[in-house]
Amino acid sequence: MEAIEKKATGSKSNKVLIAPNFSIGAIIMVEVSKMVAKYFDNCEIIEMHHDKKKDAPSGTSMLTSEQVSRAKHFNKNKLKAGESEVLQGSRGAFTNGVHIHSVRLPGLLAHQNVIFGAMGQTLSIRHDSIDRLAFYPGVILAIRSMDSLGNYTYGLDKLISL
Repeated sequence: MEAIEKKATGSKSNKVLIAPNFSIGAIIMVEVSKMVAKYFDNCEIIEMHHDKKKDAPSGTSMLTSEQVSRAKHFNKNKLKAGESEVLQGSRGAFTNGVHIHSVRLPGLLAHQNVIFGAMGQTLSIRHDSIDRLAFYPGVILAIRSMDSLGNYTYGLDKLISL
């Protein structure tokens, strides 16, 4: 990514927008998760996609973990004291103090549930894309905004205001 940013900012004619997700609902989910993070003790993400998706975890779940950890770093270690994985990997991936669990199945498109936990309570922020049409408004917004963007922009969140 740094190489792309360097190339884009090194030229006056280049315009680069990298968007991990073009669903405006998914972008709002990440933004709301950032606001919520500081009030809870733990966070885990379950992301589910169609069985043809090549990567795991998704870029959106990685972005979410980065953003919530800026508000609050949850866990230093993947496993808590006294906790063990009977089956390796059963606690999911671990990045930025957040566990990420990836599911790939036919019948799914793109879904993410950000689950926060604290003493006696949980809060889930969930986004579901059930049709690829969900990505069109974000793509159209990106295209219409290109002239007003700098040479390099990362994230559709830069184009919406909450």
